Amino acid sequence: MENAEFAFHTVGEKLKAERERRTLSLDEIALRTRIPMRHLEAIEKSEYEKLPGSTYAIGFTRSYARALEMDDAKIGSDLRIELAQSGIGGFQATTPNYEPADLSSVPSRTLAWTAAIVGALIIGGFLIWRSYFMNGELPVESIETEQPSLPAISAPIKAPAAIGAGNPDGVVTLTAKDVVWIKVYDSARNRLFESEMKAGDKFTVPKDANGPMIVTGRPHMLTVMIDGKEVTPLSDRELTIADVAISAAALSARDGAAAAPSNPATMAPNVAMPADNLEP
Repeated sequence: MENAEFAFHTVGEKLKAERERRTLSLDEIALRTRIPMRHLEAIEKSEYEKLPGSTYAIGFTRSYARALEMDDAKIGSDLRIELAQSGIGGFQATTPNYEPADLSSVPSRTLAWTAAIVGALIIGGFLIWRSYFMNGELPVESIETEQPSLPAISAPIKAPAAIGAGNPDGVVTLTAKDVVWIKVYDSARNRLFESEMKAGDKFTVPKDANGPMIVTGRPHMLTVMIDGKEVTPLSDRELTIADVAISAAALSARDGAAAAPSNPATMAPNVAMPADNLEP
């Protein structure tokens, strides 16, 4: 493989050739590295201007190389030279002694916010505990609160109909809202469909498919329909999903569970529930 590298002009070409030599799809690389598909495509095409900056370009490229068991340090060094020589706007070659962190392992914004909220709750709880017990007693009002009486239920409450639930025996159709790569396969891993779809492209899941599933890096760009009726999308944001069931029965069961009401016999009308019991 060493001699073959001289045939390549860019780092992206080297990575693509090694990926194809290992018979790996770009989506499998996305699953291994957690790097969005569009960024991997930009790396292979040397379209680094589509990435946020040189730090991201080098970090993502080194993660890609490690997934292929290549020398990521050399790949990173070669990319610095390539970026410096290309003069792409917005990119600055980093110093040789600096190695950017693996950006695919940076915690998500949701995780960071969750940690911050948990920390604030712990601090708040400690301050309340200290203020009560430093005074030697707890306020009686905080313990003996009067429970409001619930109004009598004069008539049974009608459960709301499931919204978006589809026909479990219907025909599933996937329609692309934008450019999106998908792979559909059955429970035996037999490939049913694999392609990059453009806006407006459609794929109908065979009704006789045995446990059809999907893998894609942009599920929010797919409209999911059963018998022409739109149901809940596979996701509302960009992330890589795999082994997600897309049979009519599975999609209908998911929508039914999401729309299922609480037990009407245990609820009274117009009664405010405690905040702890509310769904996020």
